[in-house]
Amino acid sequence: MRATGIVRRIDELGRVVIPKEIRRTLRIREGDPLEIYTENNGEVVLKKYSPIGEISQIARDYSDSLYRSLGHWACICDRDAVVSVSGGMKKDYLQKPLSQEVESAMQARQTLRLSSQDGSRMLPLTRDDDPSAYTAQSLIPVVADGEVIGALMLISRENAARISDTDMKVAETTASLIGRQMEAN
Repeated sequence: MRATGIVRRIDELGRVVIPKEIRRTLRIREGDPLEIYTENNGEVVLKKYSPIGEISQIARDYSDSLYRSLGHWACICDRDAVVSVSGGMKKDYLQKPLSQEVESAMQARQTLRLSSQDGSRMLPLTRDDDPSAYTAQSLIPVVADGEVIGALMLISRENAARISDTDMKVAETTASLIGRQMEAN
């Protein structure tokens, strides 16, 4: 753990303010859930809570099934990072922060289907991703209890690849199932 040199006092209601610099660095937004842990040595640890991260094994199963069935890479993301990826290089994507373009589309609740054959500009999946090798993509927001909690993406690098209507329906159904799974937890 790193010391920041910032000290805050707890107010009469037990609240403490997380400094803006730390919130910005850790991408903590108003309304974001935080988990609270205590350590044996008296430390209190706040951790960003990822609802989809709670079902990471299920997310892996979904992305593996999508990859085997549809042949496109399948990625499941929470609001900040890639939680599961099948078909691509896991080490290049797993737990990496999402690109601003993906975050914006997700928060706008946009369902996207992009193809380089149509002249669409592909989205970088992560901040340091190069989307120039992608030939087709889809992005479907995952919604639980009325809130966007993540996204499901299909990605292809094959020449002349397209995300078909059937691929989209399967991906939309899977995103809906993930959302319902989160509501049940």
